Amino acid sequence: MLRVAKIRLYPNTKQQQTLSQSFGNCRWLWNYFLNLMNKTYADTNKGLSGYDIKKQIPQLKKKHEWLKLTYSQCLQQVCLNLGVAFNNFFEKRARYPRFKAKHGKQSIHYPQNVKILDETLKLPMIGEVKAVFHREIEGKIKTVTVSKNKSNQYYAAILFEDGKDKPKINAEGKAIGIDLGLTHFAITSDGSKFDNPRWINKHEGNLKIKQQQLSRKQKGSNNKNKSRLKVAKVQNTLANCRSDFHHKLSRRIVNENQVICVENLNVKGMVKNHNLAKAISQVGWGQFCTMLKYKAEQEGKVYQEVDRFFPSSSTCNVCLNQVDSLPLEIRFWDCSNCGTKHIDRDVNASKNIRDEGLRILTSGTGDKAYRQTVRRSNRGRKKSTTALVSG
Repeated sequence: MLRVAKIRLYPNTKQQQTLSQSFGNCRWLWNYFLNLMNKTYADTNKGLSGYDIKKQIPQLKKKHEWLKLTYSQCLQQVCLNLGVAFNNFFEKRARYPRFKAKHGKQSIHYPQNVKILDETLKLPMIGEVKAVFHREIEGKIKTVTVSKNKSNQYYAAILFEDGKDKPKINAEGKAIGIDLGLTHFAITSDGSKFDNPRWINKHEGNLKIKQQQLSRKQKGSNNKNKSRLKVAKVQNTLANCRSDFHHKLSRRIVNENQVICVENLNVKGMVKNHNLAKAISQVGWGQFCTMLKYKAEQEGKVYQEVDRFFPSSSTCNVCLNQVDSLPLEIRFWDCSNCGTKHIDRDVNASKNIRDEGLRILTSGTGDKAYRQTVRRSNRGRKKSTTALVSG
């Protein structure tokens, strides 16, 4: 089974210079060939594949001697990655490839010839780089991606084959439904609630000061670059706090349950609401669901998504009776059909998500009750229940 381990690297000054040269060469090659592919298509109405542009690297090395300072297979991998990027675009898995800038995240890809030694990672033409391994990497190394973030921190993502078979998916066991929110980050069908840590609120004052200082610096000056680094470090702290919370919570949920059911949220569309965009962006629902999915697959457990238009909040989980309207300000309601008192709409929603996920699994077809691209209308539907507001 393929696994990935991300480790921290601590290159010395000379190694940082070599890595910086490699980052720049690979970035320049990506932009050069992307521009070439765009012009070729505009002139001939035909595209170039990754293998077509890879053949031009020897000629470019003769013209630009500084390309020889970078490991040859890293340059070749740039061409292959660009070809894959276009394939993903044409198959509607990603957007159109863009030009890369030197101020963003930098990375290079080593397809082979990387070795793990005692507390070091040996890279071609770089040498032994000091590394911190938080777990053992046992198996055959496939590829290694070395990256540098905006805070000037270096990492290596190691893809390796651990030699173990992928566990078979088994749905027998405890099932749980998860309703994601803002007041509480996650509400589960067994009644557990996990508070939203609100990381931005804790660091907002410091981030505001750093951004104000950045805006006052002269464009292109060294002081502006130093100030940009300070802002990046605060934002990196926010990202690390969010990732740490997501990892711990997703690991706990996967360890305690066999079937995990969540909503298929349209986060990209939800952040268009300017009143909630900041709050939605900081919680990171997409990253959390991604962690749940891959951790469940590694353990042989089931990760099941429920359609985003499924009326989980407005449906009684006891008799499946649905109310016509249930505004967000109504936090508890009584079902007029069976008389059940729903003291918490979020817990009721998580139970419905769990039941709908199990229904999809047991149906054997994976069919959902509602289509994703069509918003259902309540107009003309006979009123059968009434939401009661207490207090």
